[in-house]
Amino acid sequence: MIISAPGKVSERITLLGRLESCIYVVDGGNESVLIGGGNTYIVPDLLQQIESFGMEERKIKRLIILHSHFDHCGTIPYLKKRWPWAAVTASSRAKELLGDAKVSQSIATLNHREVEKMGLTDRMREIGFEYTQIDVEEVARDGDVLSVGDLSLEVMEVPGHSSCSMALYMPFEKALFPSDAAGIRHQGYFLASGNSNYDLYQQNLERLAQYEVDLVLSEHYGASTEEDAHFFLPKSIETARKTRLILEETYRRTKDVKKTADEITTLFSKEAPKNFFSPELLSLITGQMVKYFAKKMASN
Repeated sequence: MIISAPGKVSERITLLGRLESCIYVVDGGNESVLIGGGNTYIVPDLLQQIESFGMEERKIKRLIILHSHFDHCGTIPYLKKRWPWAAVTASSRAKELLGDAKVSQSIATLNHREVEKMGLTDRMREIGFEYTQIDVEEVARDGDVLSVGDLSLEVMEVPGHSSCSMALYMPFEKALFPSDAAGIRHQGYFLASGNSNYDLYQQNLERLAQYEVDLVLSEHYGASTEEDAHFFLPKSIETARKTRLILEETYRRTKDVKKTADEITTLFSKEAPKNFFSPELLSLITGQMVKYFAKKMASN
């Protein structure tokens, strides 16, 4: 089963945001955490959802960023301003990246562009949104256990999609929060997303697959439950293997990064659902993966 509409996913987990940009609140009883930062443009949705669901904002003690790509931390400046008591938590590499002025400016520019595209510039001005550099106040490291009231979240550093990716596992509900480190699923289609380091991406897919998982809480296109959750990691592993072969074979034939990326983007665009990522974003993802293999193959 796929849960894509905002609302309860399970006893302790609530999905917020939009179909393509999801964040989650985990309720630990006397305190809660928010996982994922989403696109900036979902802030008006979050405010409406928090009110309609009767969520206790004062209980939210952490804002956890699972990786620092612009569409996974865009709401954090606003939410930190609204909830100054909530600690911004991320990996040490994410702290480094988010503290870089050039990276921060790029994140701000991309989020502003998305806000304009959605026609929400005036609305964001009304609610007082201003993108500011994100200060990571708490670093989570591999093997750490974060307490959330009567619950716990196990931290895994899983670079590959990005150099700063981490995932969380909640034993109480056998729930995995992988962000994009487990690939991206939509309407039965799976996209491999080893943008930063494809070898590490595949290694960490295998690591994530060792956990007993009944829920996969993705930051794009909702949560997978029951059989869809059990199927998620094996399918992502198989997709990553097949995609690797396509990337390597195409680059060997063309010996050109751009030609390879264009060819594979066209292939993925034909295979993906119509409302999946834009050709521009697919091109960016494939281009990053092709560059990794071009560099790797040149050094062999």
